[in-house]
Amino acid sequence: MRGAGPGDYVGGMSVEAARAAEVLAQLSDQTRLRAMAELVHRGGEGATLAELTFILDLPLAKVGDACARLVGLGLATGTGNGVYRARPEGLREAADAVDRLQPITALLAGYPQLRGNFSHGRLTSLPPTLSDRYELIGELLARFLALDGLYAEDEINRRLAAVTDEVAGTRRMLVDTGWLERDRAGTTYGPGRPLPEPAGNAVR
Repeated sequence: MRGAGPGDYVGGMSVEAARAAEVLAQLSDQTRLRAMAELVHRGGEGATLAELTFILDLPLAKVGDACARLVGLGLATGTGNGVYRARPEGLREAADAVDRLQPITALLAGYPQLRGNFSHGRLTSLPPTLSDRYELIGELLARFLALDGLYAEDEINRRLAAVTDEVAGTRRMLVDTGWLERDRAGTTYGPGRPLPEPAGNAVR
């Protein structure tokens, strides 16, 4: 039987996502978090269990368990009474896995010029109003909304809240760029115009 791969699913969650969740959960423990922070601070020099025990002012057994768990998570290297060193790329790998779970990540692959407007799957800024990218980000978000009929404002807001904190401003931008059409009462929304084929929007 083969081992689980990155795209496999365990309990409804991909193995990659489950690992990222485990890393974050383990670091919620104060001792592990403090030990990780100290190892990062030490850099390539690292620290022994005795040194960490003294710095953290905690029992040796507790610090030893924390370091063993960090090693098991791929966040540190070291064994026994040897020198432990942080492996910060393990945190980056977990963060990247979480980013890939964000609902807009897959769509952003087709809009590389808009990646700077997002951080960890969230819209952080809009391009200048008169720029080509302003129109393009409306197209991206219209594709994300995937409207196939008329929807109440609450539903539009709910969908946009998955990718932005500025729901009202983003909704207005979609109306201004024509990707979202609002009725005269201002309570119902639908697609403003057809979306182009995905292959045609990768570069502009």
